[in-house]
Amino acid sequence: MSVSASLANALSGLAASARAAEVVAANIANARTEGYGRRELTLAPATRGGGGVRVEGVRRHADDGLIADRRLAGAAAGGAGLPAAALARIEARIGSPDAPGSIGARIAAFEARLIEAASRPDSETRLGAVLASATALAATMGEVAGDIQATRMEAERDIARDVALLNDTLARVDTLNGRIRGMIAADRDPSALLDQRQALIDGIAEILPVREVGREAGQVALYTAGGAVLLDGAPARFGFTPAGAVTADMTLAGGGLGGLTLNGRPLAAASPGPVAGGRLAAAFAVRDDLAPAAQTRLDALARDLGERLADPAVDPTLAPGAAGLFTDAGAPLDPGLEVGLAGRLAVNAAADPARGGALWRLRDGLGAALPGAAGEGAGLARLALALDAPRTPVSGGFQGGGRSLAGLAGEVLSLVAGARLGAESEASFTAARAAALAAREAEGGVDRDRELQLLMMIEKSYAANARVIRTVDEMLATLLGI
Repeated sequence: MSVSASLANALSGLAASARAAEVVAANIANARTEGYGRRELTLAPATRGGGGVRVEGVRRHADDGLIADRRLAGAAAGGAGLPAAALARIEARIGSPDAPGSIGARIAAFEARLIEAASRPDSETRLGAVLASATALAATMGEVAGDIQATRMEAERDIARDVALLNDTLARVDTLNGRIRGMIAADRDPSALLDQRQALIDGIAEILPVREVGREAGQVALYTAGGAVLLDGAPARFGFTPAGAVTADMTLAGGGLGGLTLNGRPLAAASPGPVAGGRLAAAFAVRDDLAPAAQTRLDALARDLGERLADPAVDPTLAPGAAGLFTDAGAPLDPGLEVGLAGRLAVNAAADPARGGALWRLRDGLGAALPGAAGEGAGLARLALALDAPRTPVSGGFQGGGRSLAGLAGEVLSLVAGARLGAESEASFTAARAAALAAREAEGGVDRDRELQLLMMIEKSYAANARVIRTVDEMLATLLGI
């Protein structure tokens, strides 16, 4: 081998070593960077200039199948976690019967105040305690109803945020597709852009299940697991019009709430459907199904409470259809207006001195024109017995059978708790699966120990090539000195 050929080989080796050191350093620096794919330098024999090696390019390693599974698992975990959190919030707000301020505790306190007042019907203090406990019960039911609507409103905001994020991210993926195509056409390394694109698609996969399909020149097309086209040549456009406020009577079917559109066409978010299985569909489920179901049962409880105490057999002074102790914002209960009743429940003004009523009507009847005997507590006892009497609820979708008011409140809580436990079980399973797949993906990522070993080998290669150059330099110096 000639001196010039030896020098060319060594110089090409130095260049390859330097480039390899850059690649390894980038791997080590980005070992924990989301979406980063391990790089590996690809070399080939040089065909010109006397031999040596040439850098063909940088290969980016990624397990596409594992990434696809991890994305689907992540979407499922996000979709299960949102309902579990919403149901836990509603359950906590309803509260267990032994929790101060819960609906069950308010019912027990109201019943206890009625029993106490029945034993001393002449005591205004005890009658005032009955009024205060009734007012607290109505207020607590209204607060729970308000919190359920707040949960729906939060889901509404989540939907609006995710739709905006989807549209923005799809547009950015489309832009990266074009840039990657240009880099490949110019024979340049697109690995950094591939990392960016993978991270963006991972973000989409947190919102809805997504499938990635390779296209020519490094581009990708995106589809939902349900078959909707997100990106294939041009990005799709999601549409959603959020409501300024959400009330109990507002529904998607009734037109009070907005639905999801894709390129201007209505798109079902429920399961099964084109976007089912992710965080976006879960937010729709909370807004349109889970929270309204809890509201429906709470309204049924409010109706049961009102109807128990509006029965003429309980208060003979009431005319048929007249408002009882609990009213619909002051009006008699109307079965046709049950939706949202829990949020409108109020104590009858006839028993409230602050609103022109009188406490003695709690004892003598809401329809009484004049006070009766101060020592007559039968009316108060009938109110207490009415709360404890078995009664079959006529709405709310409960199973048949009579229940006391406290028993019905316990069933409302139990149904929410059961749904929450089911959602948490699903969330736990999907989260564990997503974590396991993420761990498997990480195992195939950057191994710092391996990269450091490669760096040591690169150092030796660099030193060997440098030694050749130094030897050639000494030989040339010797020849010139002769």
